[in-house]
Amino acid sequence: MPLDMAKYRRLFLEESAEHLGEIGHALLALEKELAAAEAIDTVFRMAHSIKSMAASLGFEGIAELAHRMEDRMEGVRRDGRVRGPEELALLFRALETLESMVATVADDREPAPADPALLVALGEASPAEGGASAAPAASRVDPPKKVRP
Repeated sequence: MPLDMAKYRRLFLEESAEHLGEIGHALLALEKELAAAEAIDTVFRMAHSIKSMAASLGFEGIAELAHRMEDRMEGVRRDGRVRGPEELALLFRALETLESMVATVADDREPAPADPALLVALGEASPAEGGASAAPAASRVDPPKKVRP
């Protein structure tokens, strides 16, 4: 018996809309309190759910972006807080892009791949983590002093 892909697509759209709404509410909570544990967990879980659903239906761009958002939130969970307004703005940007990509699916079109710059930004660690935007370790260490004989 063939799968009714239209049924699964409808389910994806319904659940994604719900999950995206929950992410939006959680990000608003994080605007007020960067360490709101429940909001952090909500963004992580909802991104994971969207990733899984999108991947199962072949919406690779959505799955990839949701996966990067999920990975970013894993770091936030580990730190116990969003690291600042720049990171929060990045998460809002990821949400807006996911909403746009899901809307494309709702319009019976194939979503475009996620913006590569956004994917890279989500994958970068913050300076506090020693990530790509932090100064290289060698530049933070004073060079050895020359000893005269």
